[in-house]
Amino acid sequence: MTKKFFAAIMVGAMVLLTGCGDNSADNNITNNAQASPVAKNIPTFNAVTVSGEPVTNEIFASKKITVVNIWGTFCPPCIAEMPELAEMARNLPDNAQIVGIVCDTSVDTPEQIADAREILQKSNVDFVNIVPDKQLQTFMANVEAVPTTIFVNSKGEVVGNVILGADVKGYKDELEKLLKN
Repeated sequence: MTKKFFAAIMVGAMVLLTGCGDNSADNNITNNAQASPVAKNIPTFNAVTVSGEPVTNEIFASKKITVVNIWGTFCPPCIAEMPELAEMARNLPDNAQIVGIVCDTSVDTPEQIADAREILQKSNVDFVNIVPDKQLQTFMANVEAVPTTIFVNSKGEVVGNVILGADVKGYKDELEKLLKN
């Protein structure tokens, strides 16, 4: 791994860490997708899951709406909401799914991937969690706090509102609204 790439990952993690610091519900902010900290479309990517299986942006094609939870292994609110996200995922309608992106992992960080697997196992999570490739890292470059949750349609477009902070009820409400459209 090059020093530049490692430095970029560390800077990104530090920026994300500062956004994760306060887990109070008062700091949950819902933004319009136009003001989103991410691009309007998911890029074409070739990544792997935390269990090492290949995954591409085609993961979005089979569902009307995908709830994408961007989280970090260093983030207490992210970890705290995992059991509730796991339960939500088990109760979704057939035209929806949850996918996680573990922002502080890469194929070059096996320790963080192992930490993510342990967090997911303890939380009984069985939805896909992605180790981002360079395209997804670029996509998340402006995410300043985790968890950040976005909603993606079957075409890979970011739709609806972006939710900053742990707010599973907010995710459910936004998903319900988007599925009705």
